[in-house]
Amino acid sequence: MNYWLFKSEPNVYSIDDLAKDKKTAWTGIRNYQARNFLKTCKKGDLVFIYHSNIGKAVVGVAKITEEAYPELDKTRPGEWVQVDIGFVTKFSNPVTLEVIKTTPSLKALPLLKQSRLSCMPVGEKDFNAILKMGK
Repeated sequence: MNYWLFKSEPNVYSIDDLAKDKKTAWTGIRNYQARNFLKTCKKGDLVFIYHSNIGKAVVGVAKITEEAYPELDKTRPGEWVQVDIGFVTKFSNPVTLEVIKTTPSLKALPLLKQSRLSCMPVGEKDFNAILKMGK
């Protein structure tokens, strides 16, 4: 199993929206490195949902339910892909960026090194640490 972090602006699509919808297509990725990460997502992989811009925190967990397939929005030309995710849980205690930055064991987290990337891998140890903090 692989672990991921997907960023979303909560005023556009939040963890509450995902909880209500139960599942969604994760679209709109327009960075080649993030696209390549999406292409490697496997069904069953777990995904942190990170609210960017507003809140700046890991707020819950989703699961990959459909592996990468061509993005269906034809108004956005290019070789872009999307994956489908399903809701797993919302954190009782969102794990803020500030907490992540001040946790020594998380210093290698891609979120801190490539802050503009909207989809990134997370190591199992880091995933479990953040998951524990969020409960």
